[in-house]
Order: sequence, then C-alpha cells, then structure tokens
Amino acid sequence: MRATVLTVSVLSASSFSLAPAQHRRPPLKASVLDEPAKSTPALDPDGGVAVTDEEVARKFVYDFGEGKTDGNGTQRALLGGKGANLAECSLIGLPVPPGFTISTEVCTYYYAHDGTYPLSLDVDVKASVARIEGAVGKRFGDASDPLLVSVRSGARDSMPGMMDTVLNLGLNDESVEGLAAKTGNERFALDCYRRFIAMYGDVVMGVQQRHENEHEPFDAVMDQLKAERHKREDLDLTPDDLRELITRFKALITERSGEEFPQDPYEQLWGAIGAVFRSWGNDRARIYRAKYHIPAEWGTAVNVQAMVFGNLGDTSATGVCFTRRPTDGENVMYGEYLVNAQGEDVVAGIRTPKAIDEMKTEMPDSYTELEHIRGVLERHFADVQDVEFTIQEKKLYLLQTRNAKRTGLAAIRTAYEMVKEGIIDDKTAVKRIPADSISSLLAPTFSADALERETPLATGLPAGPGAASGHITFTALGAEAIQREGRKAILCRIETTPEDLRGMIAAEGILTSRGGVSSHAALVARQMGKVCVCGADVTIDYSRGTLGIGTTVLREGDFVSIDGTTGHIYAGRVDAAPSEVNQVLNGKLDPDESYTYRIFQTVMGWADKYRKLAVRINADTPKQAATGLKLGAEGIGLARTEHMFFEGDRIHYMRKLILAAEDSERRRAANKLLPFQRDDFHEMFNAMDGLPITIRLLDPPLHEFLPHESSARLALADKISVPFEKITERVAALQEMNPMLGHRGCRLAISFPEIAEMQARAIFEAAAQVVAEGGQVALEIMVPFVGFKAELDNQVNTLHEVAREVMAYRKVSFEYKVGTMIELPRAALTADDIAHTAEFFSFGTNDLTQCTMGMSRDDSGAFLPTYTAKEIISQNPFASIDQVGVGQLVQIACDKGATVRPDIKLGVCGEHGGDPKSIEFFHRVGLNYVSCSAPRIPVARLAAAQAALADEERH
Repeated sequence: MRATVLTVSVLSASSFSLAPAQHRRPPLKASVLDEPAKSTPALDPDGGVAVTDEEVARKFVYDFGEGKTDGNGTQRALLGGKGANLAECSLIGLPVPPGFTISTEVCTYYYAHDGTYPLSLDVDVKASVARIEGAVGKRFGDASDPLLVSVRSGARDSMPGMMDTVLNLGLNDESVEGLAAKTGNERFALDCYRRFIAMYGDVVMGVQQRHENEHEPFDAVMDQLKAERHKREDLDLTPDDLRELITRFKALITERSGEEFPQDPYEQLWGAIGAVFRSWGNDRARIYRAKYHIPAEWGTAVNVQAMVFGNLGDTSATGVCFTRRPTDGENVMYGEYLVNAQGEDVVAGIRTPKAIDEMKTEMPDSYTELEHIRGVLERHFADVQDVEFTIQEKKLYLLQTRNAKRTGLAAIRTAYEMVKEGIIDDKTAVKRIPADSISSLLAPTFSADALERETPLATGLPAGPGAASGHITFTALGAEAIQREGRKAILCRIETTPEDLRGMIAAEGILTSRGGVSSHAALVARQMGKVCVCGADVTIDYSRGTLGIGTTVLREGDFVSIDGTTGHIYAGRVDAAPSEVNQVLNGKLDPDESYTYRIFQTVMGWADKYRKLAVRINADTPKQAATGLKLGAEGIGLARTEHMFFEGDRIHYMRKLILAAEDSERRRAANKLLPFQRDDFHEMFNAMDGLPITIRLLDPPLHEFLPHESSARLALADKISVPFEKITERVAALQEMNPMLGHRGCRLAISFPEIAEMQARAIFEAAAQVVAEGGQVALEIMVPFVGFKAELDNQVNTLHEVAREVMAYRKVSFEYKVGTMIELPRAALTADDIAHTAEFFSFGTNDLTQCTMGMSRDDSGAFLPTYTAKEIISQNPFASIDQVGVGQLVQIACDKGATVRPDIKLGVCGEHGGDPKSIEFFHRVGLNYVSCSAPRIPVARLAAAQAALADEERH
C-alpha cells in the first residue's frame, strides 16, 4: 500500500455540535494528528487517496457521472438508493450531472463518534470536488464562474421529504455577481442565491417554524415583500426585488440563529453534509422509519452533485415524471413540470405545475428524449420509475430515478402488466407487490347512488385513489386528536411538509390547495395508501380555521368528503360503496366487466402457486366464513364461541347460567343455550364443506357477559326475574383485578364443567348431523389458556366422553382433533409435555405478547408511540410480532412439540396472522397455516408466497 501524507484541518471534538444550527466544517478524528501536515495528498491512478492507516484508507467517497463512476446499482446498502441509482444510470449512458456519494458508513461513523468524521474524508471530498470541476469546467468558490452543487440525502429505502436537501450551494455575495455576469442573466443568479440562503438557513442554521401554525419564516418574508411591491408570483420579482429579499433573508438568519450566513463555500458544504446526516435522526425521519420498519442503523448517504438549472429562462424547466401512472398503474408517462423553475418548486407544491403532456407542444424535443429515457429506465430497472429531471437551455439531465411509490392498485396492475409485457416473470411480480397493498383493492369507494345526490363543490388533482369522509382539521395535532377519539379526520393543508407526517398517518384522507401529483402530499399519501386530493380549488385559512369551497365555507370539525380517484370534493359526509372486487365477489358485478378483478385473481393465483403456508379465516358466523371463502380462505383457524352468545335472547340464558347458584340451575340454563350453539356450528360446517374448522371453547372471563351500568342491571333483573341485588353481588364477585390473567379459558371450564359439556355436545351433535346428511366435517377443537398439561387432560377427557355419547346415540362416526392455544409463556416452555395430549398448537400471539412483554394491548397506547419514536422498539408488538422475544417462545414451542409429536399441526390465529412481516417469521419457524380476519386474507396469501420465495433465495 502506498503511503501519503494528508493535508487536513483538525478541530477539537468539543467544537462540534449536533445542534441544528451547526454549520461549520466538521472535525476529523481528533486524536489522529496533532497538527496539519504540510504536503498535499498524492492520488492513485483511480483518483482515490492511498494512506497507510487502515481506517483512513477505507473508501468512503464514490464518484459518478461523466468519465468516472465507482459504484453501481447493487450497492444500495453502501451508497443509498439515490447514489446507487445515479451510479447505475451513469454506467448505462444516461445524462447524469457529475457528482459523488459519501457512503452510509460515514453516517454510522458520524453517530458513533459524536459528530466527527473519518480522517480521510476531508481530502476525499476535495478530490471529488476537483473531479467535478474538471468535468464541468468550473471551479468551486470561483468568484467569476462558480461551480454550484446540490447536497441531498439518500437512504437505502426511499424516504421522500423526510431528510434534508440544499441546492445552489457555493454561492456567496461575490460569486453571485460573477454568475450574473457569466450567464448574462442577473435575475437567474439572484434567484439561485435567495433560494440557497433560504434552504441553508432552514436546513443548516435552524431557521424554522416556531409552532405548527406559524407561516414558514422565509416564505413569510417573501410574501411580505411581494405585498409591498404589489407582485403576485415569485417570477414577478425583479432583480432589485430579489436583492432586497436576499438582504432580508440574511437578516432573518442572524436574528434567529445569532450567526452570519457563511460566505466560504467549503464551510457551506460541510454545513450541508452535516445537516443531511443529522436529518437521519430528526423527528419526521424517525416517525417514517417506525411506520415503514426501516432500521435506524442503516443510516443515510449524502449525494453531492453539480447543479444544472431549470430556472435559466423559458428554454429551461424542471419536473418529475413517472414511467407509469402511480395512481392506477396505466402504462402512460405521467408527471408534471415547471418552466423557469427549480426542482423544489415542483415537489414542495410552491407552484402548481403543468401536466407532462403539455411538454409535447411546449418542449417537443425534450419530451421525445424523456419518452426514450422512460423506456430505457423501465427495461433496465424492470420496475416503474419516479424520475426527477432538469432541462437547462434545452438540454435534458437526469437528477434521480427510484422505484416509484404507488398506490396498491398501481403496484398490482404494473406488476401484472409487466409480466404480460415480458419485462418480469410472475415470481418477480409476487416478490415486488407490497403485500399490504392488495387490501387497497377491497377498500370502499363513494356509492353511485350517493354521488347522484351530491354535487362536487371543487375539484383537485387525484393523487391517492379511494374515498374518504371525515372531520376537517388543519393541523397534524388535530388529526391525531380526532383519531384518538375514534373518529376520522381529513387533514387540510395549503401544502404539506414533512412536519405534517404524524397528521398524515392519523388522517383518513389529505386535501391540499397547492401542489401537484408529485408534491410531498401526493407522494407520501400514495405510499401510505391514503386518499389524497392535491392542488384543489379551495381556500384554506389557518387563522380563521376555515375551508372555502366555492361559495361554501366549512369550519374545523365539519365533515368533508374527498374522492382521490376523480379529485372531487364534497361538503358533508358521502356514503361509501364496496370496491369493484367486492362487488364481483358478492355477485353485484360481472367479472368480465372488471379489469381490476381480473388482475386481482391473477395475482392471487401467482401467490398460491408459490406459497407453502395455508391461509384460514377468523370467523364466528357462517356469513363471515362465506366471505373468507370468497377471498381464498382454506378453512377457519379461529371460531370464537363466546361471540355466539350475544345474538338475540341467548345472552339472557348465558347470564342466567352465570348467575345460577346451583349446579342444576346452571345445567338448565346451559341446555337452553345448546340448540343455539348447535345450529350455529351446523351452519358453519355446511359453509366450509369439509374444510378444517378450529373451534375455540369459551375463553373470556364471565364478568364480560354481565351488565355493569345500574340501569342495564335493572332491565336484566326484570327480564330474567332475578333480584337486582343478586345481579350486583354476582358482578362484584366475578370482577377481577386483571381479567386477562384471571378466571378464564380452560380455568372456567374446569370450575364450571356444565359450560364445557354443553359446548362439546353442541359441536359434536352438529358434526353428527352434517355427517348424517352426507356432508363432510374436518373438526378441530381448541382448548384456550392452557398452562399445564393436566388442564388440557381434564378438558380432553370431557370432550372424548361427550363425543362417544353423541356418536353412539346418532349412530355415526367422524374424526376430530383436540389441541390448544399456546398463549402463555409456560405453555410454550413446556410444549413437549403438552404435546403428549395436544394434536395441534395454535398460537394466540396477542395474549402471548401481553404475557411475555408485560404490555396490555388495550393500555399500552399511552407509551408505545413514545417507545417507537425513541426507537426503543421498532414497531407496535401487537401489530407485528416481536420476533426476538415472543418469537423465541413460538420457536421453542414448535421445536418441543415436534420432538413428541412429529406430525403436530402448527398455526397462528391472532391478528399477527395477517401481518406480512409476522407471516415471513411464521413461515421460517415451520407453521402450517396462518389465520386472520377476512380483509387480510389476500394480504396473507401474498405475504406467504413472498416468505416462501425469500426462503428459496436463502437456500
């Protein structure tokens, strides 16, 4: 290895702060050198710096574009998605401005070393800046013809708008005059400078909104100046106006930060690099990572790239386009652009842009080139691309491409059509479609009947399809408050910013008065599957709390309805209707008339082709069971018998059973309930027609069946002729300190055997009747809340005894299995013992999570948001299984059960059974099936296929 002496600046670690306002050059690793060396670095033939220290010699900076590209598209973990794709685009000859990527390893180092950098980084960055200078023929910091750069983030997975960007970096009071002279366009140079000062002041120096309803500070200053000068649009500002704006911007920075806006380009550069790394840890990035399960340890890369300018006049433009429409997946180029603008104007919604189709006539040559690039990108990346581009004086440049965020419908349709077009195969399509997105095809729309009675008061751009009605709120905090109250919110903003992320998550839908289909609101809404209408013809007044739609004025709290498919906005609440897929499934629409249904069925067929896990439904009624079958369920994994006690008068008999003082009285009440249960089971057996049904015996504590309000107790006393005092005494006697850990499940059945005997008789008599009628039964009886083998033995003896009586009396025979729910840690740890009796295990992961983690699914909402925000936990453990802790118990139970009973059937019946990440885990540990609610069945089918394919790749 060649040795090189480095010329570096060394600052003490104490001089560096992670505070938002910090913008000075970062210190290097302070203990490495005592003072700067005197010689300049020697570069190796590839342009890298060779040094003897192993840590220092490690490569942290990767060049791309125009003559030298170090990385490629496979290096997302190292270069981030943006850097990897820019490198790949450079390699295939697309017009990418030159730049370099500082790797994600530097971000990791930065956080691990108190905001310092590896020793070689300063020199490496200067070397790469020099390469850009050579490629474009300009010098960084040159007063007469300056090189300007953009500094952008680049996470491994796209996180649109969550981290920071700085454009036009390198300008100062001197070089702005040189840029004006060089281009002959004073307004352009001053426009770049005012943009740079505002972005740098916000991102690096911390000049931001002080509270949610404060106008963005730099926008407020600009609006004030425009009002004074009687100018309506930003483009109306003259050079003199812009000079005054620059003066006011710099004064605002000094007032808010206590520091002067920096004039040294390298100080600006290091300030921006540090700000991008710090933004990985900002609040909105943490919220986004928590929602999409992006690990904090991944970090972000930083991309520094030569600026190209879309604001050089009417032959320049900037825009965003999608290679297919991201709202519904149609194979057309879709997007928008602005003439004489920079990219942030489009994505931030500052100006409402033009549809990309208008470029055909306004800039035909650029449109043709963009169409060509669209085809190249789709064929090369084999996926729909979201492309940022700039046209500088008729020359088109590609600034970024990434796999496009799209709606569920678009994700499914594009995968389906790309298979048909031969771009990908069905296995790739299955792996690509986000499993959760399939549920969007089942989401309701506004009913045709309702729309006939409604007139849209305004229309915007349809940015996130679907239908949503909710209460108007103008703040993220308001949306969260409405959600906590169990109501639905429509978040209404002039334009959204990343600070609105919490509200966007909480809201049912999003409505903005500015911005287009590639604005922040649209992009984030599509990824979240939220209904969204952007750039609507409405007036939003935060100070008055009003939403003006034509002549109608709605106030905060009023209902508004938005259609993200058509862009229409309605005052009040509009009734919803089933999706096309559900209409076909329910016989309301001919399958041949629905292209969406054809896609749905094809994709589900592909999933079934590759998955190994069976998928069942959690169903308590024949109607629910029938719905599950239509959606592809292969049986019932959980039939909760307690839900059957609440229909009609049967709850009164249940209450009589609970209130009975004598065994004989309890048996009489149980006998009244028996025919109701028998009829329910008979219907469910017939509905499933031989598919397996897992029936769980009574599980919840008895007090849940008794009324707690005095008025309800009085009514019950009159209804069943039991004294009010006796009911009150019984309620008090049954009340438990922690009913989730108390007298429930098999403990109830052992204490009150009449209940278990009645349920067993109802199940077996129904099965016997179906068999006698020529039907088929695949019966599995599940005993809940078992912690000891002796508890299960007790219940199995009762079940076998009743089964023998029923079969003898009815003169029929049928097979059945008896198993248990594994929902207590003790059951998991002693599963080998329990498996001597249990023929199957079904994991009740909700209760297993509660008991293992000491968290209540009902009460943990008070602290779980804080825990996820602080990254103590990565996600809600009741939404996606805690694989490290609870998952270990599942694995232990599976392994121990199999040692005693190699053919033991293993399943899961909690709502984790419909969560894609959990399903991937259940596949790995060897479960036979998952069971979930009806709307999650398509999600589970697709997720199970993805789990199987991922397992195939691992092996």
